[in-house]
Amino acid sequence: MKYPGRIIKQGESDASIVAALKTKLNEMMGITNDPEQRLDPANPTFGPRMKALVKLFQTRHVDTTGRPLKADGEVGSLTWEALFGPKSVPTSTKPAGSYLARVLEIAAGEEAKKVRERPRNSNKGPEVSEYLRRTGVPPGLAWCCAFIYWSFDEAAKAMDRDNPMFKTAGCLNHWNNAERAGARRIKKSQAVNDTSLVRTGQIFIMDFGGGKGHTGLIERVDGGMITTIEGNTDASRTREGGGVYRLTRKIVEVNKGFVDYGGM
Repeated sequence: MKYPGRIIKQGESDASIVAALKTKLNEMMGITNDPEQRLDPANPTFGPRMKALVKLFQTRHVDTTGRPLKADGEVGSLTWEALFGPKSVPTSTKPAGSYLARVLEIAAGEEAKKVRERPRNSNKGPEVSEYLRRTGVPPGLAWCCAFIYWSFDEAAKAMDRDNPMFKTAGCLNHWNNAERAGARRIKKSQAVNDTSLVRTGQIFIMDFGGGKGHTGLIERVDGGMITTIEGNTDASRTREGGGVYRLTRKIVEVNKGFVDYGGM
């Protein structure tokens, strides 16, 4: 059964979804033939007992990257995928149009070059300083957003067109002004409830408080997981790393939202 594009939780009214979940939970937990423990698929209620079994399933299983599922008793895209398999959740591998495809191609080229800060932990280096210069700020500042702007700008030059991205080196400044530039914003709550809204070529934005943020490009979406290309990070997924990396994140970890220039 395909993921319905929203979180399924206690009180769910769609009997067909509840029945499918109960059947799969019984199977995955090995209780199909246990009359005392099994859930009754013919009962359309998602009640406390079903919630408890979902939580137990979540504590015993992991997502596709091997990280623990959140044991909250609610069935989001990651838990759904763990139950029904990767083909049951929405995927996105192609951006909206040739321009965003070129943006991703250029960003991936920087990852392939293994761009790194020089010297280490300096927010400087030939490529890094150019990313920052392109947004009009001096070397030495955090540069994840500048890397995205540079990728958009290089693609625009290659295709002889205007760069649609709001010009800034600030992640949260970008979020606050993206709609003014004509982009669409997708808030975290919208994305978590309907992962199909998150698409290849979009930009994710995270807020760490105190004006600090982090951002990157989405290269691929697999249910509740995104493959990204990011600057100023490393394998630990920090916001103050030393290079351009390809990483995997959970959509639910993106606490601000997503910016989409695909409709322009």
